[in-house]
Amino acid sequence: MNTHLLVIHPGLVCLSPTDEATGFGPVFEEQPVETIYPEESPEAKITLNCRTRANPPATYIWKLNNMIIDLNEEGSQYSLVGGNLVISNPIKNKHEGNYSCMASNTFGTVVSRKGSVQFGYLDLFSSEERETVKVKEGQGAVLLCAPPPHHSGTLSFRWILNEFPTFIPLDKRRFVSQSNGNLYISKVDSTDTGNYSCIASSPSISKSVFSNYIPLVPLAERPIRKYPADLNVKFPDTTALVGQNITLECFALGNPVPEIHWKKLEGPLPPNHEVRMAGAHLHLYNVQFEDGGTYQCEAVNSRGKDYHTGRVSVEAFPEWVEHISSTEKDLGSEYTMSCVASGKPKPRIHWLKNGEPLDRKEMKFSSLTFDDSGMYQCIAENHHGVIYANAELRVFACAPTFELNPVKRVLAPKNGRVVIECRPKVAPKPNFSWSKDTELLSNSTRVFILEDGSLEILNVTRADEGRYTCFAENDWGKANSTGALLVTESTKITLAPSNVDVKVGENAWMQCAASHDSTLDITFIWSLDGRVIDLHKESQHYERGSETISNLLIKNAQLKHAGRYSCTAQTTVDNITASAHLVVRGPPGAPGGVRVVNKTDKSVTLHWSRGADNHSPISKYTIQYRDSLTNDVWKIGSTSPADVEGNTEVATVVNLFPWTEYEFRVFATNTLGTGEPSDPSPKDKTLEAIPVVAPSDISGGGGTSRELTITWTPVQPQYYYGPNFGYIVAFKPQDDYQWRTMVVADPQASRYVHKESSIPPLTKFQVKVKAFNSEGEGPYSLTAIISSAQDAPSEAPGSVKGKALSATDASVWWLPLLQSNIDGYQVKYWRSHEDGEAGAQRVVVPRRENHTRLEGMKPDSIYLIEVRGYNSAGYGPPSQHLQIHTKKAPPSRPPKIIGKKLKGQSVNIAWEDVEPLDSEASIDGYKVLYRQQGHSTGILYTTSKRFIDLPLHADGTFVVEVRAHSEGGDGAVAQIHITGTTDTVVYYQNYQSYCLLITTLK
Repeated sequence: MNTHLLVIHPGLVCLSPTDEATGFGPVFEEQPVETIYPEESPEAKITLNCRTRANPPATYIWKLNNMIIDLNEEGSQYSLVGGNLVISNPIKNKHEGNYSCMASNTFGTVVSRKGSVQFGYLDLFSSEERETVKVKEGQGAVLLCAPPPHHSGTLSFRWILNEFPTFIPLDKRRFVSQSNGNLYISKVDSTDTGNYSCIASSPSISKSVFSNYIPLVPLAERPIRKYPADLNVKFPDTTALVGQNITLECFALGNPVPEIHWKKLEGPLPPNHEVRMAGAHLHLYNVQFEDGGTYQCEAVNSRGKDYHTGRVSVEAFPEWVEHISSTEKDLGSEYTMSCVASGKPKPRIHWLKNGEPLDRKEMKFSSLTFDDSGMYQCIAENHHGVIYANAELRVFACAPTFELNPVKRVLAPKNGRVVIECRPKVAPKPNFSWSKDTELLSNSTRVFILEDGSLEILNVTRADEGRYTCFAENDWGKANSTGALLVTESTKITLAPSNVDVKVGENAWMQCAASHDSTLDITFIWSLDGRVIDLHKESQHYERGSETISNLLIKNAQLKHAGRYSCTAQTTVDNITASAHLVVRGPPGAPGGVRVVNKTDKSVTLHWSRGADNHSPISKYTIQYRDSLTNDVWKIGSTSPADVEGNTEVATVVNLFPWTEYEFRVFATNTLGTGEPSDPSPKDKTLEAIPVVAPSDISGGGGTSRELTITWTPVQPQYYYGPNFGYIVAFKPQDDYQWRTMVVADPQASRYVHKESSIPPLTKFQVKVKAFNSEGEGPYSLTAIISSAQDAPSEAPGSVKGKALSATDASVWWLPLLQSNIDGYQVKYWRSHEDGEAGAQRVVVPRRENHTRLEGMKPDSIYLIEVRGYNSAGYGPPSQHLQIHTKKAPPSRPPKIIGKKLKGQSVNIAWEDVEPLDSEASIDGYKVLYRQQGHSTGILYTTSKRFIDLPLHADGTFVVEVRAHSEGGDGAVAQIHITGTTDTVVYYQNYQSYCLLITTLK
């Protein structure tokens, strides 16, 4: 729609464009956004918002996929509420797509950004049973989530163990990937036994679903083997947008549990990073272009390492660098609308006028016409998104008027400069002329009529005072306005500040005074190197004098307070400035550019650039270092020469560890103190050297038959002195002369087990250990005497017997073994049909005992039991299997208490017989526990009757517990509370989820 503005005739006044009475085009206050509608939503309605501010009010049209929606179509599910579009009973194949709204009034039309409508869903997991996962202890495991089909944005994942809400705690050993939902266990142990379920949640539709349980069965393995680090979760190449937060995932299987380390190959990790989830997550917050690059995660354990690299590319959503804004322009004038957007990839820009596309690359007008008025939109777009800039252009013409901006009364300082403004409302630009009193003015050496119509006067004198009139005239009419010029005395500095020299911590005064026109007020402003000093906010260090003599006190001066101080005396008419310098002497500034220029295995030579001496010569330097093992602790380094003079910029740091990564920093000192440290030098490593430290605490012994176990305390990493660090283990029988040596390549190893069938048991060996690296071998440790392993027991226990004690307990006994090398016995028991030997329970018994009680058994079940001796070398042969049948389960139902009677100083409690179920043991009698409330012990009675008389106590509340007794054990409890012999007896009975309250008055 093209709209012409009203042409205003000569003599008519132009109205202000900011006055809403003139009207204006639509300005968006609310626009449609991306909407995910849950397919299972109980609210069968979608609302897309569109609201504008406009005068006259706007009308609205909506489009779906660029096609106008007919709101009046028969059977339409669309309706308009204000400018909002409401979709009733939405249907996916009919209403999914991109929506936009158009708002129009007499000034033009604007188009909103697009808002998509998507239908979100999250299906249930497959109902198929999940297979049991069996893994040897020490190995890694991966439980697959296999999330169901969904369209609901990003899913989040958690896992539960056995039942909700027992969530799997995540740590160094366990990790849930948020990219595929899988649960990763780096090293399985016996505590991981159980049933696992994956929970997939969709925040956008507020729905979660659970997978069927996955049984995980760890298989016992002795000894538990170790496995090298193996990365199973590897982050893909990732594209991030500027300002986004992203997470990179890495997780490894292995035993010992691997450590995860992150780095960026092009340099240090960005300052906006955070490592979380025990190293498995690298978070990058508020990503910027410089964060792009190649990232690497490395998984390391004592058995090996694995690494993965991936690329992070950073791109950007379109963003305005320069955009259009609403404006009014003169008829016939030149005008260019400018829109510039940044983004990656570079955004494409296109234009709309009143909602219609313009086939133009730039909006440049050489001579504006009324037809150019309207609502303009520039749109910047790349594949990450779209941004809109909206503006109204008005082309107008009218005669000059000074009604809103007349020529004003102006004050000017004597000998100064003044500009008297002439700013009528007018279009197009008029011709200007000026008069003083009755004299017409023209340009001279002191008086100028400027391009914008203002009048400039230089070197003002008292003779320039008077009334000044501005005349403006164009083709539409003419007007004039008159103002006055008054001349005041100029402001002068009468006491200028002087240069001051102080030490850090001292006070300094700066003085300033000025004369000025008596009819005007004066203020003083102090600034430091061009920055105005806020005396209120900076009152800790600054204080000023009176209004007329503005002395400035600098308190407790610091180095940062040095510089050029300016005092400005200012009136409403003019100002004048005087300056002086403050010198603050203090400790030296930080040296710069610290770097390593030469290095050996135990020393490095540093070079640096001297910092500011802060007006006091540097007398010496101090060097500190920190290494990669104690990263946060800075230590003073020994140097050669020992004293580093202040006139040097090079020194050698000695007594360092070989093959160790160091950082260095330098402090400077003068007579006023020691300054701030330099920035740390780039990290650098000393050269390699042969190890000089031997392992300590050589010991050993034990182990399984035909083994020699040697142990030691590993060498600390700072003593590795080079790569490829390991140990050489030497050993020989005590009476032999020939040493045997074995190489252990793991620097963290603390034991070596030598297996050989010819090694006799309990034979004494001499052993010693030394370290080596790529440079050579270090010295041996002290020699130790240790013994080879004894043999495992060779006989099985005999005469194994036992009996069931109840539904859950049994007793077992056997003849003890007569061998001297027995440390104890292991009793293993399992249900012969249901469990199998893999699911057996175990009890360990000391060697001095030959019997034990088995607990935690299942009622009415046949158990197989075996006994074997053991020692440090292992387990002996098992006994013959003993079979025990546990008793039936005790009654599951409690007795039903049916009454009580007071009989003098006693109370009679009666109950109904308990009828056991077919699977439960028959009743042998009843047990009654009589105890004071709050106490766990009391008097236990047994009876075969269905009642009992109990003594009634005068004070306190007592609890009576009644349960049936059988050969399978004690049954469920019925409970009653008795309160003294006062007014009432109150008792509560808990029986199968209902409560009976009886109050009996005496």
